[in-house]
Amino acid sequence: MDLDLRVLCVDDSEDDTLLLIRALKSGGYNPKYQRVDTASDMENALKNEIWDIVLADYSMPQFSAPDALNVLKKTTPDLPFIIVSGAIGEEIAVSALREGARDFINKDNLTRLIPAIQRELRETEVRRQRAKAEADKRNIEEQLFQAQKMEAIGRLTGGVAHDFNNLLTVINGYSELILSNMPKEDPNFEQMQLIRQAGRRAENLTRQLLAFSRKQTLKPVVLDLNELLFNMEKILHRLIGEDIDLIAAYADNLKYVKADPSQLEQVILNLVINSRDSLEKGGRITIETDNVYLDNPADDERNGQTGLHVMLSISDNGIGMDDSIKAKIFEPFFTTKEKGKGTGLGLSTVYGIVKQSGGSIIVDSKPGKGSTFKVFLKAIEEHDVKPHIDHQKTSGQLIGEETILIVEDENAVLDLMLKVLDQHGYNVLQAFTAEDALTMISTLEEPIDILLTDVVLPGMNGRELAEEILKIKPEIKIIYMSGYTDQVIGNEGILDENTDYIQKPFSPFFLLKKVREVLDA
Repeated sequence: MDLDLRVLCVDDSEDDTLLLIRALKSGGYNPKYQRVDTASDMENALKNEIWDIVLADYSMPQFSAPDALNVLKKTTPDLPFIIVSGAIGEEIAVSALREGARDFINKDNLTRLIPAIQRELRETEVRRQRAKAEADKRNIEEQLFQAQKMEAIGRLTGGVAHDFNNLLTVINGYSELILSNMPKEDPNFEQMQLIRQAGRRAENLTRQLLAFSRKQTLKPVVLDLNELLFNMEKILHRLIGEDIDLIAAYADNLKYVKADPSQLEQVILNLVINSRDSLEKGGRITIETDNVYLDNPADDERNGQTGLHVMLSISDNGIGMDDSIKAKIFEPFFTTKEKGKGTGLGLSTVYGIVKQSGGSIIVDSKPGKGSTFKVFLKAIEEHDVKPHIDHQKTSGQLIGEETILIVEDENAVLDLMLKVLDQHGYNVLQAFTAEDALTMISTLEEPIDILLTDVVLPGMNGRELAEEILKIKPEIKIIYMSGYTDQVIGNEGILDENTDYIQKPFSPFFLLKKVREVLDA
């Protein structure tokens, strides 16, 4: 079978061109060719078609091989260029080769034409493979650098969050205690409100950073993504405004996923807000779901995930992004919005939640063509859900007489918790370390109802402490608290559905409510 060959012939003679084409056919090729004899014709031919090789006469009335080489260098320098001409002299031929021609063939003796073309095609393929390998290497190095940078930011965030959330627990806690006892007529009331509002904004900022660094606490349940989206539609419509159309295309018989519903809602909200902000004068946002099967483990964007997944797609027809912006969109604090219009944490939060949930996210976008974000979560084949225990039902009062052992190594946080619980009637014991708590449990005769322990402690961590205490007093109920998990609570910070946990910073009301819930349950 003849081999297809796309040949650009630079020659002013149609007869000479047909002579070359006959030689190619006799050599086993099926040539598709075009003849050009001016610079503009050659530029158009290179722009409009893909060629395998250029065969050029050396001298023509309006054009020459050196001129053709100059055109080629500006557009497709890797395309092999062979001069096929009459005798031009050794010095001229050497000069042409030095300028970039791959070979010189005499028109009066075309026996070397086919071997020369075969050689050039092989060498061109080698060069292309080498260039692809180098590009792949650079891409992998860039991905590695990006991953290392993101991981470094994540480690820094996790470490800072532990101390910062302790500080916010104290700031927010005491500001709420003061406000609860301060009359509105007090001249300091408004200033205290501003302190509380700033503390809450700082709390949200920290939680977004923890989401990005995948060190937040997730409590996943089996859920129907379609149902979650359906329940969010009203708030999404209000969020995007009347000038934007929201189109929902939910797949029938969608598989279930296991995820933290509140965090998944955050993913949806942030992606919809991102799409809304890309629409300058109204437009369209489309939310789709589907069951998809991923079968390419080499796909880096999907982390090598395979098998049945549920896909959430949120797309828009907005301004889109170029590759340079697309490469940075999941980095924290990166934003294209004007100053004061965004924190740059929305998409980094999405990235962190999706990754921590065991999923993957990819983005497709072109300038002026809109953007599409696709989230893939592992599908659950069988919908087998344990009955959910409602811990939201609490007694009418948040007071109690039970005994609570608090293990916390931060004095200011411990003092706040002692004050709040003591004021509401509880008998409170305290320990600064896990070792102190174990000694107290072993020697104390009175019953202890709840162990309320920080996760990150010097020496033995909170989870290890709870395991040891349950060996001694298995009836004790456990509440964990922490500013971040760092894999201490569970696998990648994912809680068992029966684990009770307080995320720092927490309010006095939330502390009392959680304690009462656990005791009443």
